[in-house]
Amino acid sequence: MSNVMNELSANTDKSIQALQKDLLKVRTGRASTALIDHVHVDYYGSKTPITQVANLTTPDARTIQIVAWEPSMLGAIEKAIFEANVGFTPQNDGKVIRITMPPLTEERRKEMVKMIKKVGEDTKIAIRNHRRDANEAVKKQEKDKAISADESKKFQEQIQKKTDDKVAEVDKIIATKEKEIMTL
Repeated sequence: MSNVMNELSANTDKSIQALQKDLLKVRTGRASTALIDHVHVDYYGSKTPITQVANLTTPDARTIQIVAWEPSMLGAIEKAIFEANVGFTPQNDGKVIRITMPPLTEERRKEMVKMIKKVGEDTKIAIRNHRRDANEAVKKQEKDKAISADESKKFQEQIQKKTDDKVAEVDKIIATKEKEIMTL
């Protein structure tokens, strides 16, 4: 049964890590290199992550600065950012590319909050699916007479408690991100 609980823990932790990774890409009022680090640049014929062809920094709260390791790559990086459709307009001055973050409107902030709540709900669904899988494993062991009905009930209660804890963690993460987005 410890295998079932360990697997449940590992799977729910992966779901929460995926949520946190997705939320890094959601734009708040602050500049973050995570907003563009998924962009792939055409580097001598192969698609390469932007982080492998340039240095990404945030010199201030509203600017992302991209310094290419090879100055000849600036055009390709700029083109890749446009094609990635991330909602920013890069400015290339021949040495560096700067992306200035426009301030978010109230309407756009509310849209983003709805979007992150949907992502949070999807994560909760994934966690509940992991709970279902764990409960099925416990019921199978009970059916195979490997554990008693009382033990099965006890394990299912532990699984439910673990699930409730992880769902609460998701709610907390979403609330924190919502506050971050709505803060001017």
